[in-house]
Amino acid sequence: MRVVAALGGNALLRRGEPLTAEAQRANVKTAAESLARIVRAGHQLVITHGNGPQVGLLALQGAAYKPDEAYPLDVLGAETEGMIGYIIEQELENALGHDRPVATLLTQVRVDRDDPAFRNPTKFVGPVYEKAEAEARAEAAGWQIARDGDKWRRVVPSPKPLEIPDMRVLKLLLDQGVVVICAGGGGIPMLRRDDGSMVGVEAVIDKDAASALLATELDADVLLLLTDVDAVYRDFGKDTATPLHRLTIAEADSLNLPAGSMGPKLAAARAFAEGGGISGIGRLEDALAILEGKAGTRVVRAGAA
Repeated sequence: MRVVAALGGNALLRRGEPLTAEAQRANVKTAAESLARIVRAGHQLVITHGNGPQVGLLALQGAAYKPDEAYPLDVLGAETEGMIGYIIEQELENALGHDRPVATLLTQVRVDRDDPAFRNPTKFVGPVYEKAEAEARAEAAGWQIARDGDKWRRVVPSPKPLEIPDMRVLKLLLDQGVVVICAGGGGIPMLRRDDGSMVGVEAVIDKDAASALLATELDADVLLLLTDVDAVYRDFGKDTATPLHRLTIAEADSLNLPAGSMGPKLAAARAFAEGGGISGIGRLEDALAILEGKAGTRVVRAGAA
């Protein structure tokens, strides 16, 4: 089967860990071992990943320079795709014993210049702060901020992904048996001008939404949305919490999940399943078991297996 596996933020950094290369590599090594089991089971694998903390850190580093010397978010997104892709690529090659090719593809993703997200930033980037520090940084840098759990973070526009112009290159790599890492951080956001040329835009695309689009355009069989929770739960965090191991699209629509946690994953799972594929949500270390229907939550069209 052709599988798109989207790595949640915990695959790179766990909440509270320092934003160091060593911490990220240690987490990626664990992720690579889980992903390698999918490849060894005979499946074709495409990997995506988040970049919120990393792109926010690069933006903070850029703030040390003059305002006109700071790089825009699309360029920072490309930098994080290369940086994170390199670590995943190397650790996955090690986990597979270097017996097949692995490559990272910097991936552009088209968005709409009129997307309402540009007027209502919601995507978290960068480190977490106490409220007072977040407010001080926001005032100094012109940020918008929002609550993230019990902390506060910078938020930036997160427009809907519409098209992946690099799909031809991606398919060429897959036809040659390459395990591909792509659309990192939701891909590099870009606009298409009236003359057909392309230009980057200040935004960070939701990784799960981009992964669902990628899986659909690739005609993938399965979309895995891998995180640190073993399944989608009804009443998560309460005494009445109940794991939901199979959901139809209608059942998924009936759940009211927080936008800052499982909500985007379930929306992406629903979007892919609507086209006839199977979506799975669960723990990173259970990736192969989720693919085989033995763990996690499956989201499918009514009547599907």
